[in-house]
Amino acid sequence: MKKSRYVIGLDFGTDSVRSVIVDTASGEELSTAVSNFKRWAEGKFCIPENNQFRQHPLDHIESLEESISDALKEVPLHVKNNIAAIGVATTGSTAGPVDRDGTALALREEFCENPDAMFVMWKDHTPVEEAELINKTARTWGGEDYTRYEGGVYSSEWFWAKILHIFKEDGKVRKATFSWVEHADWIPALLTGNMNPLEIKRSRCAAGHKAMWHASWGGLPPEEFLIKVSPLLRGLRDGLYTKTCTSDKPAGRLSREWAEKLDLKENIPVAVGAYDAHMGAVAAGVKPGVFVKVIGTSCCDITVATEGKIGDRLISGICGQVDGSVVPGMIGLEAGQSAYGDVYSWFRDLISWPLKNYFSGRLSEREIKQAIDSILPELTGGASEIIPDEDNSLIAIDWLNGRRTPYADQKLKGAILGINLGTTAPGLFRTLIEATALGARAIIERFHEEGININRVVAIGGVPRKSKLVIQVLSDVLNMPVIITKSEQSVALGAAIFGAVAAEIYNSVEEAQKYMVSKTEAVYYPDRNNVPVYNKLYERYSKLGRMLEDELRK
Repeated sequence: MKKSRYVIGLDFGTDSVRSVIVDTASGEELSTAVSNFKRWAEGKFCIPENNQFRQHPLDHIESLEESISDALKEVPLHVKNNIAAIGVATTGSTAGPVDRDGTALALREEFCENPDAMFVMWKDHTPVEEAELINKTARTWGGEDYTRYEGGVYSSEWFWAKILHIFKEDGKVRKATFSWVEHADWIPALLTGNMNPLEIKRSRCAAGHKAMWHASWGGLPPEEFLIKVSPLLRGLRDGLYTKTCTSDKPAGRLSREWAEKLDLKENIPVAVGAYDAHMGAVAAGVKPGVFVKVIGTSCCDITVATEGKIGDRLISGICGQVDGSVVPGMIGLEAGQSAYGDVYSWFRDLISWPLKNYFSGRLSEREIKQAIDSILPELTGGASEIIPDEDNSLIAIDWLNGRRTPYADQKLKGAILGINLGTTAPGLFRTLIEATALGARAIIERFHEEGININRVVAIGGVPRKSKLVIQVLSDVLNMPVIITKSEQSVALGAAIFGAVAAEIYNSVEEAQKYMVSKTEAVYYPDRNNVPVYNKLYERYSKLGRMLEDELRK
């Protein structure tokens, strides 16, 4: 029997941070605590109609302390005294400007209410024009195409596009900025007290998938290229980085300040950060042939392949292929959909408009909330009774928040076709569920076309645990079993796995996975009656997407 040692895994999501305390000998999750971002919950600094989503670093600092402290209250003293490491997963690309000392600009008094000085969330699509400029320059400037390891298309969700947009919009922020830091890098830097932008350990995962970093051209794109994109980027590269680290390495050790705040031992290792989907995939047992779908508000898809399998090939249209971004020693492959659960939430909000507006003041807030909360379960019940029919003309395109994969294009919009006077709310809701599943199939087809075989699908995140219908439709559309893992905190568990390796409890991620990965809770198998119907629906979905793409980009 291995002697039990414990690690803390952190999952910084869109709305909150989750802390989980894990026994490294068994993978048992002993305690979990969630702290919601308070300013974010109030809608501060966000303008959804403009696709602007910003988060104040104080939300991250306050919720970090609260969630870890609350998780530690639920475990015995011997566990608390044997915390060996901390692992960190965050959303991404979520990045923000910092000064020469590494202070996030929004923490300075003059910028404390300025959204441009805050972390620009992954779902912020304000930099659409800047992404287009990066893509155009990469193809026409006469040198290396620095997007080629990121699927060949740079997205508005990513690092350089966000930086350029802020620099164009806000001269004061631009002048005060020394560097930009990914949230996945900033949290470990905060915990270890190593805030110097030139010394922060930078995540291979974040750099390779979102910042056009690649070892073959010496790190980040050169100054010459960045200036071609825009003169506003001149000089910024000097405040960034050349080297990156995989997340099995320590970013540093817990500082005295944070050890006292959290009542933990000083100097325990804090692992290099990475993106939530990548760490969640590790907790779900990712390996070659296993495709992990992290399904929440959006969907991130992760798999890995050996270098021998990939060779010199470039997998176009995805969100990157990066050595060591998921499992060190393998090529991490990322894809995804810009909206998944958000599609269902949009429909709920659409039909609940009268409750929020007309009935406000006539019903209590509690009654209104109860009514709104019941909408998706009731729609799901009605949609579950509908038998798929290939003659049904109703079909939807799932690009309500743009398209991430295949071939990122955040200008695209969604569409619903075939509505008639017989269309019902449950029928339309099922069509939206089918649309997200069809979008998922388009991604897997892209991998298959490039010779990357997928023979197992694992779904983690909030949506798989909330909706059996969503996962059953996904299994039917993919014509593959879909496995649901037992852990409710797969991303935090994945962060804990990396913490265990950084603390040298295990020698490798693969060794840690043998003991710590989440067990299987359920398996959804395709309904053979539905598979042929969805095969034909996928043909229509693909054809309509090609036909409507130009119109949906306007």
